[in-house]
Amino acid sequence: MKTNRALRTPGGLSLRVDVRAVTVVVLLLVAALAASVLLIGTGDFPIPPADVLRTLAGNGNAGQELIINELRLPRVFVGLLVGASLGLGGALFQAVSRNPLGSPDVLGLGQGAAAGALIVIVLMGGSAAQVTVGALLGGLATGIAIYLLAWRRGVHGYRLVLVGIGVSAMLTALNNYLLTRSDLTDAARAVVWITGTLDGRDWDQVWPLLWLCAVLVPLVLANARGLRMTEMGDDVSYALGVRVERVRMVLLVAAVLLTASATAAAGPISFVALTAPQLARRLTRSPGPNLLASLCMGAALLVTADWISQRAFGSGQLPVGVVTGVLGGVYLLWLLVIERKAGRI
Repeated sequence: MKTNRALRTPGGLSLRVDVRAVTVVVLLLVAALAASVLLIGTGDFPIPPADVLRTLAGNGNAGQELIINELRLPRVFVGLLVGASLGLGGALFQAVSRNPLGSPDVLGLGQGAAAGALIVIVLMGGSAAQVTVGALLGGLATGIAIYLLAWRRGVHGYRLVLVGIGVSAMLTALNNYLLTRSDLTDAARAVVWITGTLDGRDWDQVWPLLWLCAVLVPLVLANARGLRMTEMGDDVSYALGVRVERVRMVLLVAAVLLTASATAAAGPISFVALTAPQLARRLTRSPGPNLLASLCMGAALLVTADWISQRAFGSGQLPVGVVTGVLGGVYLLWLLVIERKAGRI
């Protein structure tokens, strides 16, 4: 069954559309929005989905408007934006490195952001806003360092992954050392942050993420064709007129900014950037980076994991990073079994 359709405009332009990929993107968007509605209604004061939708439309009572618009809606927006940023950033890293393990989790960007946050917490006793800035700067500095260390007449995937693994190991050791230097209060605060959590998020975290995504997502999509071309090899891409290193640099910068900002807002939430692109590719069955599908998958995964963290354990809520770690581990074990049955490992 063919899933590609050619659409032609009256002006003579034609556009090829992958119907299955478009369908998957739409379904993932619906799933993310449905999970968001359930998440908004979850808490010490449960609100039915119908009342949530009524309140979002401006027809709720004063109590519901306070709870939803001021307390719960910012957390859900942060979850959607962080998940989308991690999903898109993971897809970019995996496409550039041509390696399914080439995600921010493996390359050390999360550890770099955590190092920046720990330096602010342990050595400076900084506020929440300063911790966010420290995490963002740590992630950006790590991304720049990995890029420069991996550069040798261009950046190639295998070298990028190896350098990232080495940097990640060193930053993990640094983070452990910083934790041993902290007092009990700072250590507890730091451990909660580096686990990854959406607790206490408000509109101050929403707006920077929203503006950053509004700038970077169109930039990434504008370079999506060049990224697809690079998968055929550098020589072929150059022959087709693609400025390979420019495309890689732009997309790597965008991926670092997306990942660092997401980590600064919610901590280094694990496995979303690693699994979202792979799950998106399996659903679309489409070659290429599947950027939009990965973005939507990341958003759906994170809000669903946050809902699970609040509902699955009664009154004992877990940080969302714990849930994504468990789900990601189960996914990797399942993938290992599938690959072994297929005889590929």
